[in-house]
Amino acid sequence: MRTLISTAFISLDGVVEGPGGEPGYRNSGWTFEEIEFVPEAYEIKGREQQEAAAMLLGRVSYEAFSPVWPGMDEFADYKVMPKYVVSTTLTDDALVSDWGPTTILRSLADVAALKQTEGGPIIVHGSASLSRSLSDADLIDRYHLLVFPVLLGAGKRLFSVADRDARRLKLVEYEAYANGVQKNIFDVIH
Repeated sequence: MRTLISTAFISLDGVVEGPGGEPGYRNSGWTFEEIEFVPEAYEIKGREQQEAAAMLLGRVSYEAFSPVWPGMDEFADYKVMPKYVVSTTLTDDALVSDWGPTTILRSLADVAALKQTEGGPIIVHGSASLSRSLSDADLIDRYHLLVFPVLLGAGKRLFSVADRDARRLKLVEYEAYANGVQKNIFDVIH
């Protein structure tokens, strides 16, 4: 079974919306505007590209990343890796042609089936709504979180508010950086 990893820049109060400056959100760009850049805090991002064998995205994140990431040197390893987009509305003719093989999945059952295939880890970038649904379906195996020392109040959250039984996590790696950012890697105990 493949490991499904949800990776996120997240505020201390759980917001993941607009970390890099995406338009339409009042606090857009919160990861870089007020927080000093400390390169070692982002080591995990390079490691994710090296270790992941596929990328899983929701439609909104795919539409945000696909016009930009294919031409960015810092995301070169993702260009050739297989990508899967979970969407009930996206069509094949809406997929970009310069970002490697991309398959549209129509349901969480399709994601569960993908996890059963042979291959390395699958990484989920952005995709807050998808991550909440994947979590509710017990499909996430690991979280890679860069927690920023900021409270944003409003915005899309990474974690579901569904009323369900508690799920335990095991902290497998952590580090705090001089700028207050914390790396927390948790395995989900199934």
